[in-house]
Amino acid sequence: MPGDLPDYFFRIRENGAAVFRVDTENRQRRIEMDQIAVVNVKNGEIKPHGDRALSDADLATIRDWMTARTELLARRDIDDIHRAVDHLNLTAQWAQSKATDAQLNAVTDALLLAMHDLRSVLVRRKADRLMKAAGEG
Repeated sequence: MPGDLPDYFFRIRENGAAVFRVDTENRQRRIEMDQIAVVNVKNGEIKPHGDRALSDADLATIRDWMTARTELLARRDIDDIHRAVDHLNLTAQWAQSKATDAQLNAVTDALLLAMHDLRSVLVRRKADRLMKAAGEG
């Protein structure tokens, strides 16, 4: 039937999700969602909800979702960094061509400190990688 629902629903939370089993096979033909677990993608923890015992199928589906979610979040992190580079370039263009003195006064110190901090971290991490590569080579 078109529009068949999945067997599980993952309600996204800060560090993971609440996991629900979806049931449409009841007399009223209503969608029922029964919470079966809470998962934390940061530490890999899967906690059954209440006194439930999770089946092997439940655990396999949850682990597959956790793997996919972790990969999605990693891709988003990199995409956010690429957007930050774009924003830095747009900020430079704005500062050079459009910003008023008052606008620059409002943001210059915060931008300089943030850029100095970022530069320090990037230089230190690059030096670490170069030293490690030199030690391996």
